[in-house]
Amino acid sequence: MSREKQRFYYNQEFLSSADARSIRILAEYYGPRQRFSRNRVEDTIVFFGSARIKDPESAREALEGAAPDLPPEERERLEHDLAMSRYYQEAHDLAYRLTEWSKGLKNSHHRYIITSGGGPGVMEAANRGASDAKGLAVGLNITLPFEQSGNPWTTPDLDMQFHYFFMRKFWMAYLAKALIAFPGGFGTLDELLEILTLLQTGKIKKNIPIILYGREYWSNVINWKYLVRVKTIKPEDLNLFSIVDSVDEAFDLITTRLTATDFKGPNF
Repeated sequence: MSREKQRFYYNQEFLSSADARSIRILAEYYGPRQRFSRNRVEDTIVFFGSARIKDPESAREALEGAAPDLPPEERERLEHDLAMSRYYQEAHDLAYRLTEWSKGLKNSHHRYIITSGGGPGVMEAANRGASDAKGLAVGLNITLPFEQSGNPWTTPDLDMQFHYFFMRKFWMAYLAKALIAFPGGFGTLDELLEILTLLQTGKIKKNIPIILYGREYWSNVINWKYLVRVKTIKPEDLNLFSIVDSVDEAFDLITTRLTATDFKGPNF
């Protein structure tokens, strides 16, 4: 091995060791920062949601192509997939409309770029909507033993792979000017509740609209009024988010809030 290759920053054994953990963490800070900077991305709108939600076309094909003697529980699962696929379509449509809106702003930087966790399901739908609108699409992917596998709709230079959840969540929050949480599991709940905690405690000081998309889902998953009743949160904490049930409602709420609170003179 040449002396050049003996340097520690070429040494994969060292870089993968516990002693170099701080270097790996810094790489997941400076690497994304470089990507955002060279693509002139100033701020983002972040979509959260389940990786398991199917797109309507594939969900419909699976149900229509099912064998006549399919066990009832399997048919019920396929019917459920098709019903839930509305969220894929609506995430796509909302991302498309927000991208068209942001592209219409006069600026020298890219504003309100659609960002997701970079995986399938709702994340794919959001990136796909932005891509279909001919806009940039950010994917903040994470290495997992199952499910997370990326999607083809992210802008290549903005398709980033993380090892550390906390660094991924930092970049989701740091540039965000709005966040939309579609139905999802533990990951979505984790991301949403961390953002709400940061807002509640004043660690995030910017005025970010938080949208929970899907009234039936969110009203069943978390009993917000009960939290107030037992005094584990304050009544005013419910003002940290809005629950909506349509693309129009989400689009109007986000664009109205951003126009009122974020624009200061020319948008560049």
